Amino acid sequence: MNGVPACLCIAGPTASGKSAAALAIAESFRRRTPSRPVEIVSVDSALVYRGMDIGTAKPSAVERAAVAHHLIDVIEPTQAYSAARFVADARALIDAIAARGAVPLLVGGTMLYYKALFD
Repeated sequence: MNGVPACLCIAGPTASGKSAAALAIAESFRRRTPSRPVEIVSVDSALVYRGMDIGTAKPSAVERAAVAHHLIDVIEPTQAYSAARFVADARALIDAIAARGAVPLLVGGTMLYYKALFD
């Protein structure tokens, strides 16, 4: 895995149920192993942009409050975000989440980001 620490991943096309599955997994971990919460890392090229809420299936405020989400609303739409920056951000988050004793769960459909991270 190219030096990427252990993590769970849910990948697939838009509207395939990835977010619902991720929230269900997080809830299951919360009930079964409260000392190992799940934190979601978005693998979506649109969700990094602030204000891009329509047509992106961005998790709601309620969903984001229930489970920690990362790499959502991190830059302005006028700024560039690349696969290389995603890899740097994701690796740092995966390491930090694991260091807290939590489970990193990567969720999204930007396959270029997954490929860049794992290959």
